[in-house]
Amino acid sequence: MGVDQGTTGTTVLLLDEDWNLAASSHKEHKQYYPQPGWVEHDPKEILAQIKEAAEEVMEKAHVTAEQVECMGIDNQGETVVVWDKVTGEPLYPAIVWQDRRTATWIEELEEDIRYMIRQKTGLHADAYFGATKIKWILDNVEGAKEAAMEGRLLAGPTDSWFIWNLTDRKVFATDYSTASRTALFNIHTNEWDHELLELLEIPKSILPEIRNSTEKYGYATLRGCDGKEGKILISGNMVDQQAALFGQACLSEGMVKTTYGTGCFMLMNTGEQPVFSQNGLVTTIAWGLDGKVHYALEGSIFVAGAAIQWLRDELKLLEEARDSEYMAGKVKDTNGCYVVPAFTGLGAPHWDQYARGTIVGLTRGCNKYHIIRATLDSLCYQVNDVLHAMEADSGIQMKALKVDGGASANNYLMQTMADLSNVPVQRPSCVETTALGAAYLAGLAVGYWKSTDDVLQNWSVDRTFTPNITPEERKKRVKGWNKAVRCAYHWAKDEEDE
Repeated sequence: MGVDQGTTGTTVLLLDEDWNLAASSHKEHKQYYPQPGWVEHDPKEILAQIKEAAEEVMEKAHVTAEQVECMGIDNQGETVVVWDKVTGEPLYPAIVWQDRRTATWIEELEEDIRYMIRQKTGLHADAYFGATKIKWILDNVEGAKEAAMEGRLLAGPTDSWFIWNLTDRKVFATDYSTASRTALFNIHTNEWDHELLELLEIPKSILPEIRNSTEKYGYATLRGCDGKEGKILISGNMVDQQAALFGQACLSEGMVKTTYGTGCFMLMNTGEQPVFSQNGLVTTIAWGLDGKVHYALEGSIFVAGAAIQWLRDELKLLEEARDSEYMAGKVKDTNGCYVVPAFTGLGAPHWDQYARGTIVGLTRGCNKYHIIRATLDSLCYQVNDVLHAMEADSGIQMKALKVDGGASANNYLMQTMADLSNVPVQRPSCVETTALGAAYLAGLAVGYWKSTDDVLQNWSVDRTFTPNITPEERKKRVKGWNKAVRCAYHWAKDEEDE
């Protein structure tokens, strides 16, 4: 069983021993925006959905809990939960990776502190990562700091919350890849870092134990198709984007994947040595496997599929997200319009916490189809920015880009991606590679599959999109994008602070 717990919902897959999909289920959870730039989830709602979706796939596949060999879970990475270890109640909603409430605190850090964070963690000092979110809860929820110091609280990425609950409060753990997304984890020593914990006033005692991505974590109690509860071994755990890298069979150095989810995340496997970016990317842990830690370069784009949801939910330009492909095809170009969906700032390679969304180049001739097309194009421009940064840091010129995630089903989007990046775009037969990666990890941990070679052999291409515009057209369009992005910079920053 593979459980992909993402930003907008949870997907659960059940695979048979021949890698065939036996059943799947998807549950969407609610997004909360209590203030501009704040994003929250209800951790209890998500936990309930994991259980519901897991039990639903067993019902669909007509299997009991005892027949499920193992399960792997992936998580949102930077989203955090703080809870009371006696009552099991969260002190506050989960603060989501997109949340920007701690941007001011980050901004006030001295340059030498920012450098220290970068050197120890591989990450930029940014509100995106989990550390300042935990700090905010401890500082702002009444009695939280005292309770933490007294050892009454537990805190960590969402995986630690799920596993603790699924194992009947027996296991409090995370894995190396997830720990590396907190900005509290030293990627050289592979431990929680004392200096960083001191800086943020977070007691080490409230954080989870750090384990391998493939390991026997404990047993989840779930109900199978026969209505009886049974124990299912949790033997895989990692960050969602790293799970997608694994599910895409990017198992050797230099291989790259891009996931089009709520955000868009591009990872390159850099092997057993960390590569530090000179071009705005972050260095992170890919996974801990067979006693070895593997590293990755990552570019994080905060808004991707969320921009399509924005067209649907807020602007009411779409009835369904999937309609975007048809609508974009009703016009031959964007009529000079560019959309920069920096709703919660800009991630790699710009890292501007105060950037905000813009629509530029509007003329009287622009209609909703142009805006929809420009919004889809924005996802590709952002990925293209990261792709060039990745090539510069690694010294590797990419021969192909593997894609996955819900929006990768959009043929217009994938063709535009190939056109702008000037590399072939490969879409696999199964685009739910995040949940697949979690399932693969779990199966490897218990010997269900023999080795990572089995993962390589199982990966197959559904369709390849090849570049189809002239170099002159590509250069012109990218130049316009760069101009549009500059218009979004620093928008939310007060003039007196500039």
